Amino acid sequence: MSKTQANSTPVANNEFGQTGKFVRENQKSLIFIGGAIVLMVLLYLGYQNLYLAPRQDKANNQMYQAQEWWQKKDWDKAIKGDAGYPGFEKIISDYSNTKAANLAYYYLGIAYLNKGDFHKAIDNLTNYRADDNLIAAEALGGTGDAYTELKDYDKATTYFKKAADKAGDKFLSPFYLKKLGLVYEAQKNYKDASDTYKKIKTDYPDSNEAQSIDAYIGRVDAQL
Repeated sequence: MSKTQANSTPVANNEFGQTGKFVRENQKSLIFIGGAIVLMVLLYLGYQNLYLAPRQDKANNQMYQAQEWWQKKDWDKAIKGDAGYPGFEKIISDYSNTKAANLAYYYLGIAYLNKGDFHKAIDNLTNYRADDNLIAAEALGGTGDAYTELKDYDKATTYFKKAADKAGDKFLSPFYLKKLGLVYEAQKNYKDASDTYKKIKTDYPDSNEAQSIDAYIGRVDAQL
């Protein structure tokens, strides 16, 4: 047996021995921790299935009328509701933490945007947490619109960039890129405006925006 082999065995045995001793000495604590984890999982599942799921169903049943008002552009009723049905504000208040309440932030933000209450539009649209890229892009774009109306062009450009990236398709991305270019023009940032319009032309040549983009490119390039 080599010197190295002779020295390795006692160390290994000692390490395993120490581990076993740790388990024995802390067995009660480990059992308690394991039990606490199981209890937390059970409580979470109970919260999801027994509390959130019924509230989600009820919120969905309550929200359909507000969605109809929203589709008809009856913004006041969509926001506040009427004597028979709640609006999106009450859905958020009564059914917080549900998917319905989260979606209501989007509807409510767009409603306020159309009413010209841009601060409330921003508050609600930025509270929306999206799983769907399309709605997420529209929420980001709506926030950009609100900041544009408030003439906060730096924030508007930030949100239009995010909207174009989030959309990631040939329809919405060039739509928001064009809005981004227009904001750059409002800032007299003609170089970035030109680059943005040219991106529409090269990356989305079949889009509606690309069909007339040469005029925009010519306009800003004349300012360079």
